[in-house]
Amino acid sequence: MEMDSLRELYIDELKDLYSAEKQLVRALPKMVKNATNPQLKEAFENHLAETEGHVARLEQIFESLESSPRGKKCVGMEGLIEEASELLEEDADDDVLDAGLISKAQHVEHYEMAGYGTVRTWAQVLGEDQHVKLLEQTLQEEKNADRLLTQIAESSVNIDAETGDEDEEEEEAPTRSRSGKRSAKRPARSSRKRSTR
Repeated sequence: MEMDSLRELYIDELKDLYSAEKQLVRALPKMVKNATNPQLKEAFENHLAETEGHVARLEQIFESLESSPRGKKCVGMEGLIEEASELLEEDADDDVLDAGLISKAQHVEHYEMAGYGTVRTWAQVLGEDQHVKLLEQTLQEEKNADRLLTQIAESSVNIDAETGDEDEEEEEAPTRSRSGKRSAKRPARSSRKRSTR
């Protein structure tokens, strides 16, 4: 495709973002299903609803441009989603998988933040003030989602993933009772492994 102006580049990048968001709408339910931390599951569910709103905003922009949002595939998002799918195929402890899902989701958020920051700036240059407002709203939601994922990771998920094996080893280690007999403590929580999706 030949591009002779910033407006053409702007429309092309908007199409890329539209494709990215549509792919994410299809991928997020799988992340919701596989997340075990309740806060993480809720964050993914909420961001799915937000992502549907991002699609609607982009459609509103394309309507004002009298252009179609279709016709381009975002290979960047396709690759990020593929990486997340590969993670789900691993035989990982729940806490470790949740930490990995946060990592993959934050890769997605940073990718989208870069894209939305760019098109918002181009919209300013092109005098598309209404587009600027819509794109800024989406950009802020992506930043908020990223911050929330960091908070969930740092407050619980990363800690649980790091200490999970140590806790189990301590819980399963034989101990001496008051009578002097050796006994093995039972694990307090399961370390369920995932092998199927």
